[in-house]
Amino acid sequence: MRGGRRLLMGLIWLAVCLGLLTVGYRTYYRCAYPQKYGELVEQYARENDLDPALVYAVIRTESGFDPLAESSVGARGLMQMTPDTFHWVRYRLGETGAASPDLLFEPEENIKYGCANLRLLIEEFGSVENALAAYHAGWGSVSRWLADERYSQDGQTIVHIPFADTDAYVTKVLETVQIYQRLYE
Repeated sequence: MRGGRRLLMGLIWLAVCLGLLTVGYRTYYRCAYPQKYGELVEQYARENDLDPALVYAVIRTESGFDPLAESSVGARGLMQMTPDTFHWVRYRLGETGAASPDLLFEPEENIKYGCANLRLLIEEFGSVENALAAYHAGWGSVSRWLADERYSQDGQTIVHIPFADTDAYVTKVLETVQIYQRLYE
């Protein structure tokens, strides 16, 4: 009887430890992969028919959720848009009048135009993967790669991204999307 009780207590202890590990694992990952600016991400993802996990993944990869982030090439805010991209997106959305690129430091404006940019790139290039490559390397680069059979066999799918940093970026964002989906959906 004593051996059976010890075994039962050991199994209970093991179950408690595994439960704590699971809670700790989930807690760690939710801290490492937060859903900051959730209402804005959900709103603009929905308006642009995007998976919110994709938007969170881009924000986490681009700025680590720092709304004041600025890159060496002048990309700004959460989704790291350049002033030129900001003006291009506004033009494509039919918005007129002057708008300061400083708006990109405001979370709502950055997420609004960042999501619109992702939607435009997905529509232009046909897939999230191609859109992410364009988001990172530029519209012109992806257009050239799709037209070059060294990088695309069918003109629709990039099979080899020639820029190592863009290839790593696309992979990282897609992996981050999967983490967000597992954690929150």
